[in-house]
Amino acid sequence: MNGMVQAATLKQQIITASQQLGIDKIGFTTADDFEYMRAGLEKQKADDHVTGFEHPNLDERLNPSLIFDEPKSIIAIALAYPARLQEKPAKTDSKRGQFARASWGEDYHFILRDKLNALIDAIRDLLPADVQARFKPMVDTGELMDVVVAQRAGVGFIGKNGLLITPEFGSFVYLGEVITNLAIEPDEPMACQCGECTRCVDACPPQALMGNGQLNGKRCLSYQTQTKGQMPDEFRPMIRNVIYGCDICQVVCPFNRGVDNHLHQRMEPDPERVRPELVPMLTQSNREFKETFGEMAGSWRGKKPLQRNAIIALANLNDTSAIPDLMAVIQNDPRPVIRATAAYAVGRLTKRPEPVMLQALQTAYEAEQQAGTEAALLNEYARALARIEVLTSD
Repeated sequence: MNGMVQAATLKQQIITASQQLGIDKIGFTTADDFEYMRAGLEKQKADDHVTGFEHPNLDERLNPSLIFDEPKSIIAIALAYPARLQEKPAKTDSKRGQFARASWGEDYHFILRDKLNALIDAIRDLLPADVQARFKPMVDTGELMDVVVAQRAGVGFIGKNGLLITPEFGSFVYLGEVITNLAIEPDEPMACQCGECTRCVDACPPQALMGNGQLNGKRCLSYQTQTKGQMPDEFRPMIRNVIYGCDICQVVCPFNRGVDNHLHQRMEPDPERVRPELVPMLTQSNREFKETFGEMAGSWRGKKPLQRNAIIALANLNDTSAIPDLMAVIQNDPRPVIRATAAYAVGRLTKRPEPVMLQALQTAYEAEQQAGTEAALLNEYARALARIEVLTSD
């Protein structure tokens, strides 16, 4: 496999095999380091724009040789996922939330891993028996930066929203890569094609996008929906009825106009799961949560963040009919953050306060004080009571 003819033949055979496996796009790059990214990543950290979800070792993120013995090439793949529901959820009187598109269908980590492992098996079958090929597949949670690898491998370009944009599938793609000791001719990196367009930057509600392909991760609404504590006041109205993720910067992108691919059955969304009724979520048991959302990528942080977001969504949707359910959460839920978020929602939703409800909220507030609940959570009750008392006095 040392000659250029053989190498070129192997590359084409790998491309053909990937197409037969249902891989939508594939590209190749060297296993050279990504040190050109270091300054930008260090600035992001210095500016406190990182989320903590990133791989903690910057050297390993930038140097394939630190995580793989004598790497020669990296193979990058992309799988296109749907952008529109083919069926709507059942029409009911209940308000519904929504998951961002990247969490539709089965958890993409599993789909990509299966594709990468199948590709590795196919490559092994293409090689002579005496070739000692080694591979390290990675999806999202690995050391390398998927978007940067895919860009250098010519799969797409990095847009101003920091996402990989492919000419064929827009940014609605999942990414994965394989490091290998095989020498494969690299593809040409794809330059940014955003031009003067700033639609994603302008449309981002918390202005998390920096305009240069980087973002302030802590201001990103997708990150905010995945935290486990209180959500800061500023971001609560911005999430609207989204209970996981955010894809506003994708929806407004011109490269995604008219893009909607349904190429993989495992990615097909269940409308009842990706547009779930909100009130039933408030009292879901762990078992019910797992049965309903467990196969989705959006379940990885557990039910607490999603239930908190569902409460905020009810407030954003002005669902006054949910007040009794929210009061039940305040009185019965064992988790202080969830109770406090419900108090916040009751304060926002109440229009004509009833004395019984007001007394119940006051009693809950006093119980939280006696229990030594932290001040930030107590403040949610105090603010809700203050809002309601103003209504009472009018």
